[in-house]
Amino acid sequence: MAPAARWVLYGNLTDAREIFVALGVALATASSMAPATRKVSRHRARLEPMTSEKAAKMPTTEASRGFALLLIAAGMMGWLASFLLTLDRFRVASSPDEKLSCDVATFISCKSVMLSEQAALFGFPNPLIGIATFMAPIVVGFAILAGARFANWFWQLFFVGHALALVFVLWLFNAAVFEIGSLCPYCMVAWAAVIPLFWQLLTHGAREGYLPVPAKSINFFFKAYDWAWLVSLVFALVLATIIAIEFWNLWLAFFNLI
Repeated sequence: MAPAARWVLYGNLTDAREIFVALGVALATASSMAPATRKVSRHRARLEPMTSEKAAKMPTTEASRGFALLLIAAGMMGWLASFLLTLDRFRVASSPDEKLSCDVATFISCKSVMLSEQAALFGFPNPLIGIATFMAPIVVGFAILAGARFANWFWQLFFVGHALALVFVLWLFNAAVFEIGSLCPYCMVAWAAVIPLFWQLLTHGAREGYLPVPAKSINFFFKAYDWAWLVSLVFALVLATIIAIEFWNLWLAFFNLI
């Protein structure tokens, strides 16, 4: 190769080498200035908080202050009645001949009811069920007052629980009135607590949409929500009327009318 050609080639190679060196320096500088990406393991990713998009996919339902106060009041009333029944049950177990404060007459007697087979449906005293389950509306009511919002699936399960409670109440009512033939005052207080809880939850669920109802009845439930107390009252009066008719002669004798 001629000397002149070698110098030209050498010059071109030198320029190319300088260009590559400059590019390498620029890339190194850019990579050092870029923020480091954090590697997140699969287990760590599960602990990351939900994004707003994920949270939006889980529908929630809020409840009013009045609804929360009803849950608390009815829950406390039912829990107190169950607690007093449990104390009396222990008292009867230790002293079977002891007269209880709610033994008012031959047909108004807690002892007559609690010593029956129906008073221990699952093998233990029924009031223990009330002590456990009446805590649910109390806790939910206070949570609502604190600003909690619950997912629709929670409200659905909450309603199912109260629907089963109403079925249990009707079964106990039938057993006390038509089979045992005696009324338990504390039991009736617990029954009275379940009735408004069920009807208020039913109208609330239909109005808010977490309970499926026919489309034509939605407007009805919107209006019925504010009148759930009246439905509860009518329901309780129907039960009271049945009690009055079934024990009519005993009531007349109790008030010295015959």
